[in-house]
Amino acid sequence: MLKKQEYKGKLIVVEGIDGSGKSTQIDLLFKWLQSLGKTVYFSEWNSSTLVKSTTKLGKQEKMFTPTTFSLLQATDFADRWENYILPMLKAGVIVLADRYAYTAFARDVARGVDRAWVRNLYSFAAQPDIVFYFRVPLDVAVDRILTGRSNLKYYEAGMDLGLSDNKVTSFRLFQQRIINEYEAMVNEFGLTTIDGTLPIKKQQKQMRQITRAVIKGWEGLPNPQRRVRPVQVRKSVPGKAG
Repeated sequence: MLKKQEYKGKLIVVEGIDGSGKSTQIDLLFKWLQSLGKTVYFSEWNSSTLVKSTTKLGKQEKMFTPTTFSLLQATDFADRWENYILPMLKAGVIVLADRYAYTAFARDVARGVDRAWVRNLYSFAAQPDIVFYFRVPLDVAVDRILTGRSNLKYYEAGMDLGLSDNKVTSFRLFQQRIINEYEAMVNEFGLTTIDGTLPIKKQQKQMRQITRAVIKGWEGLPNPQRRVRPVQVRKSVPGKAG
């Protein structure tokens, strides 16, 4: 179980299957928060330089088992947590994360890794202030992915699981498993669901309303790049009391 978030900053996360539209929405939220003068830091899943070369080699050689893949992803997350996310939260920054521990809870379990084991693996991390889960029908998400890409990657498609010899079929089956895990987590972790089929503006409006309520009355770390309006000093008139 994730521990309670007790730091000065705010942690906001987006989750969902590939093609859910979460990345577009967190980018818009990032820009909006900056426009409000907030100091914001962005962190993306599987982006640690510590294990980048190992991850690349393992994928190229198709060396991963579900457990070793899980451990490597957890190492990636732990590095980003310890060296970037945690210091930012302690400093009072709003941290936006495109995927968090819930991605591991969904994907690793979908690959057959023990559910309790995976949750314990990430128990050092804090529970976010908001977790937006973008719910989309499988067909919609798959169409979005296939329209934007010429080829699915081996592990992305879940080919390591032997679900199907066809990449697209395997991808669909794997994504459905992931959806099932996300849906089970909605109540378990109190995820805030967003209808990923709504127009982009409507989704963003919902996110901003929820985020605004969470940061209401909260100052955090001021953005040093925010323009401060000059203070007009009233000049005293000779012969009158100041």
